[in-house]
Amino acid sequence: SKATVSVLYWNMTYKGDGLSAVELMGMGQGLTYNDILVLPNYIDFAANEVDLECRVTRGVKLRAPFVSSPMDTVTEDTMAVGMALNGGLGIIHNNMPPPDQAEKVAIVKRWRNGFILTPKVLSPDHTVHDVDEIKNTMGFCGIPITEGGKQNGQLLGLVCNKDIDFLTDRSVKLGTIMKKRKDLITGTAPITLERARYVLHEGRVGYLPIVDDKGDLAMLCSRIDSQKSRDFPLASLDAKQQLLCGAAIGTREDDKHRLALLVKAGVDVVVLDSSQGNSMYQVEFLKYMKDMYPSLQVIAGNVVTQGQARNLIDAGADGLRVGMGSGSICITQEVMAVGRPQATAVYQVAKYAWTRGVPIIADGGIQNIGHIAKALTLGASAVMLGSLLAGTAETPGEYFYSNGTRLKKFRGMGSIDAMQQGGESGKRYLSETQAIQVAQGVSGSVVDKGSIAKYVPYLYKGLQQAAQDIGFTSFDTVRAKVEEGVVRFERRTASAQQEGGVHGMHSYDKTLFASKL
Repeated sequence: SKATVSVLYWNMTYKGDGLSAVELMGMGQGLTYNDILVLPNYIDFAANEVDLECRVTRGVKLRAPFVSSPMDTVTEDTMAVGMALNGGLGIIHNNMPPPDQAEKVAIVKRWRNGFILTPKVLSPDHTVHDVDEIKNTMGFCGIPITEGGKQNGQLLGLVCNKDIDFLTDRSVKLGTIMKKRKDLITGTAPITLERARYVLHEGRVGYLPIVDDKGDLAMLCSRIDSQKSRDFPLASLDAKQQLLCGAAIGTREDDKHRLALLVKAGVDVVVLDSSQGNSMYQVEFLKYMKDMYPSLQVIAGNVVTQGQARNLIDAGADGLRVGMGSGSICITQEVMAVGRPQATAVYQVAKYAWTRGVPIIADGGIQNIGHIAKALTLGASAVMLGSLLAGTAETPGEYFYSNGTRLKKFRGMGSIDAMQQGGESGKRYLSETQAIQVAQGVSGSVVDKGSIAKYVPYLYKGLQQAAQDIGFTSFDTVRAKVEEGVVRFERRTASAQQEGGVHGMHSYDKTLFASKL
């Protein structure tokens, strides 16, 4: 019968549509994300069942595979907070003095705490003026009052904003206005975070001091932090329930001081920031970092070949940043004639790095959700976003108008602007001491994108839907199926790329997402 012939034909001749990853990348050509498509498979699950959890280093896990780039027009503390709250990670740039960068890391770590293990404390003899100083420099004023103002001293009381708001005399001693110990609602250590939050809500108080069996202050829990936990369920948190935060550094001798300040501030991940990471500077600095701070997670790079990756992993890298010259504001490939098309770079480096248990971050060339999906399919664990986040409200700098369009400045760290302003940017291109600096990036402006509070959830949801179309509930599974040859690819011609975009329209409105929130 025709049905039998059809089955026989299928079983005997069908080897899968398109190309396997090995076949695709074995053509001897460098491919970009636009050069390829992933072929769809069978769908038997809802998009919201897709799990986007990933690792950016051996020891750091994120709920969303998004990392903001350490560029001085992309990531400072505001962006780092926003990224972490939405499941990603912000890498604070280093084109600033070391104390400033460390303070920005500290701001992110303070923004949301579960238990505040080392709360700021004062003594009864301190004044309201001392509380004002803490509020102005650290952003809060819920201060436990302990005997002698000692960190783990006997709890005597608590001073909050409502206790000092309307006082005109700021020299009043705290002992006379604090809410005394006998009137406080407290918790007793050991206590779970869930129990502490329950007591906070039941007692309708802003702060819950936790004391030990001797009545000494052990830690503090905040109602505001509890509310933040409810509003941001995907937030990237460390073991202390604080937001995860990364920072970039160079690889020179004076960067050892910067590194010490960052570690003291509580940084979770350090990115060694170089356009070409396979250098004696980075290898030696990696070894130094791992010797001085063995548990600190380090992302090395940038690399685009397996040989580069091997050297940095051997030196101790916990993660790798992949990409050279593929960013929208980068001209390294044009000026230096060195680099690699990004899709090929991600696939080749990931193929080796995963054998060593080291995740990679695809850095550069990301213009849309489809590019993110392709990067993750080809082997990246996460993507680094620069131009995609540029112009959002959380980026540094002010908006300005040009011909009625609201814009923000965006520049590459290899641009002359960036290298001359901060001084640190030149280290990224190993040119900080040269009399003539050759630009490897450009400066420009981008259109206002609104807040990442809406933009990153759009990326997250779109990525879930991309995984659904590919046919699997996580990109870990997708990568495994790529290795098995189950997930297949198609090479796109120039006309195919044109066909895959908007075409044949006189005019159109390309609205990327709509929020029902």
